Amino acid sequence: MPLVQKVSNILKIFILFLVFQLFGPGNLISEDLNSNVRAYTRQIEFDYIRWTMNAIKLKFTQFSLGTSNYIDEKDQKALVLDYIDLVREIQTTESQLGDIYTDPHIEDQESAATPLSQKLDQLYEERLLLGPLAESILQNMMTLILDELEFTFVGQTIPPLLYHSSPLPWALIVSPREIIRQDTQVHLETQLNVEDHIELENKISEDLEVSTLVVPIGGVGVYPTMVAQTTNLRWLASVVAHEWIHNYLNIRPLGLAYSISPELRTINETTASIAGDEIGDALIAKFFPEFLPPPPPPELPEKPLTDNPLPPAPPVFDFRAEMRETRNTADSLLEEGKIEEAEDYMEARRLIFWENGYRIRKLNQAYFAFHGAYADVPGGAAGEDPVGAAVRFLRSESLSLQDFVKKISRVNSYEELKEIIGEIN
Repeated sequence: MPLVQKVSNILKIFILFLVFQLFGPGNLISEDLNSNVRAYTRQIEFDYIRWTMNAIKLKFTQFSLGTSNYIDEKDQKALVLDYIDLVREIQTTESQLGDIYTDPHIEDQESAATPLSQKLDQLYEERLLLGPLAESILQNMMTLILDELEFTFVGQTIPPLLYHSSPLPWALIVSPREIIRQDTQVHLETQLNVEDHIELENKISEDLEVSTLVVPIGGVGVYPTMVAQTTNLRWLASVVAHEWIHNYLNIRPLGLAYSISPELRTINETTASIAGDEIGDALIAKFFPEFLPPPPPPELPEKPLTDNPLPPAPPVFDFRAEMRETRNTADSLLEEGKIEEAEDYMEARRLIFWENGYRIRKLNQAYFAFHGAYADVPGGAAGEDPVGAAVRFLRSESLSLQDFVKKISRVNSYEELKEIIGEIN
């Protein structure tokens, strides 16, 4: 196929998918569901149209230049690592600058902050130049991985894999108090601080008698996909793949049915998490093997008992097991109609997590409604939810990752997933 025709076809796919993402059924807002909540948030909601237009402009500029195609593999890897180091330096400098403005012992904070502010301006300029190139390189690397995993058509992913790293919006999660269920998720402006979050949560929960929580997110499946800036390359690869899987599913029955029920949301998110981790690890193994976790140490034979055995080590706090117990108990209390008892119990458990190093600001129905949908690993906030277990079982019984995603992408109800599992059993 001539290069001009190939580029033209890719651009057609890109434009069609972009229109679908912005105006398709998955992005229509149900005013019946959200209108009461959005009365409090309309003035502070994230502007996705502006972000998308800016990201598209950036991607088309990078695509037209094609700079990454003229850099050899060794230098491509070095550029990505340089970008990761640059993000690390930016985050460190931003933290140092914040410390100056919160240190009561510094009298002239403006003067003390000036050198760091000037340094940050320079680092931001470097990020504007290096960031798009690093993203283009990672996009090409992941497209090669997806081709090896048979997710492409004539070497091209559909939709084309495009992502952009930037500060992400916050997500306001709303659940009923009497049951753990995400009824609403509204994305808020990036610059809001924790005081703003608490004020908004309290106002909505008191006025509407619901459970609320503002949470950070790692990515958003718009197009190009939005991914948080990070210094963790393995996490970055996983999230880029996770969000592309959402794009892949969005033009198939499972993605189109994302918002129909809590079960379908869990199937979507668990599928994207499983696939994202596998694709991301495949990319790291091929291009950045030094970032793979070390193999587990060999099991040592048990030592024979002695006359003076050492005292047993204190038990390690198991976050996932403790969170699973918390979810299960909260569910039981809510099923009995004991709403206030469940909320008091979750707050008491939050303090236990806090004492063990897990800085959870609020543990409530909205917390579990959000985190419980990511059930790629047993336990945790999903509790005994069988939906995640069904998705994990289907993956374990599938011949390949592509086979698993292909099968589950056709599902448009939890009952249909159970039928597939029944056929396997």
